[in-house]
Amino acid sequence: MSAVAPAYLDPAERLKITETFYSLQGEADASGWPSFFIRLTGCPLRCTYCDTEYAFHGGVWRGIDSLVDEARASGARHVCVTGGEPLSQKNCLKLLERLCDAGLDVSLETSGALDIGGVDPRVARVVDLKTPASGECARNLYDNLGLLGPRDQVKFVICDRHDYEWAREQVQDRQLAGRCQVLFSPAAGQLPPGELADWILADRLQVRFQLQLHKLLWGEVPGR
Repeated sequence: MSAVAPAYLDPAERLKITETFYSLQGEADASGWPSFFIRLTGCPLRCTYCDTEYAFHGGVWRGIDSLVDEARASGARHVCVTGGEPLSQKNCLKLLERLCDAGLDVSLETSGALDIGGVDPRVARVVDLKTPASGECARNLYDNLGLLGPRDQVKFVICDRHDYEWAREQVQDRQLAGRCQVLFSPAAGQLPPGELADWILADRLQVRFQLQLHKLLWGEVPGR
């Protein structure tokens, strides 16, 4: 399929899409549920541990209504809009709204770098607050944290002990555990999962330890 938008595809009704697929949700609150994924193309960040670099470029133009129709036809109750960084395309907000209007349970996986204020309140927002070892910590938009509620989640991908201590400080100083769900995940190949689990238990930190289920099942397979 060509990456050039057909003449009939209204620019206000299109998004550049890397892939869509049906799989188990591997992360966040919906982990383990069969889900339909819509991966948008493009991201302004370059995290050191990124596992979706293939979504930085390319993609094909898709109409928003066709994406909603495909999501409904998948039979999945849950739809995850991800990237790349989905909010880097302004029409993502319209996609999220229409998915909700279609009666679907919708989550958005986004970095902590772009404003989430315009996201439909029916969407569960999973905000990845970037740790120092990500190389993108300076891009965090901390105002986003004040917008999070009980259905939302903030995720920390931990690469080393310094990342852990930084994340622990954010959780405590910003009182995140009382505002939303807090997820700590070890960066794959950089931090042994058991070490992170031990640190959380030793500090009696009120966060949810999490591994990427899809990688345990299928390894580094794009589109799973």
